[in-house]
Amino acid sequence: MPRGRYSLHDPHDHSPLGEEHFHCAPGPSGWRYVSQITAPSGEHSGSVDLTLDELGRPIRLELHAASWRVRAAALEGVTWVRTDPTGTEATEGNVPAHAFTGTSPAFLVAITRLLGLTPASPATRVRLVAFTDPVLAPRTVDQSWALLRSEAHATDNGPLTVDEYQVSALDTGEQHTVHISGDVVLAAPGIELEDLESPPSALS
Repeated sequence: MPRGRYSLHDPHDHSPLGEEHFHCAPGPSGWRYVSQITAPSGEHSGSVDLTLDELGRPIRLELHAASWRVRAAALEGVTWVRTDPTGTEATEGNVPAHAFTGTSPAFLVAITRLLGLTPASPATRVRLVAFTDPVLAPRTVDQSWALLRSEAHATDNGPLTVDEYQVSALDTGEQHTVHISGDVVLAAPGIELEDLESPPSALS
């Protein structure tokens, strides 16, 4: 069960956004990721709880940020309920999309699990609902993902396979790379792996 800490920062001006303390593991239903997020001040600022099925579909997602809460799942596309800080108003949403995304590294692992790309695969288009900070506002985005290469690196615990993905935003044409090993993000825009207590789990 990988357990560790990511540092989060603004991908444009590199200002610190906080840290995400996580643990994740494959399970009988697929894969689960749980994390607590702290602000740069050290104060608790949110949490992520994501469960995927064996095909990589999000069967349960719960996000907390700035007293806002989202509960969501893949249901007739994707469906979510967003509750305001007072708890008095809840807004439902549903769009014909494949999965969710946001600032958490969990979403990058989830997308690769869903797409199941190989270096021989063509670039694959995916429609996502992004929950944007700080109030978890939903926004539909289209991306294209391609697995550029998959390389094994020698470590003290044996070979570690690192996958390098190219991600393109289809509305702006902006491209960036994401490096993932198993169920751990090694590097991505706005994300750095600072500490990892055990090796990544291989996601077959």
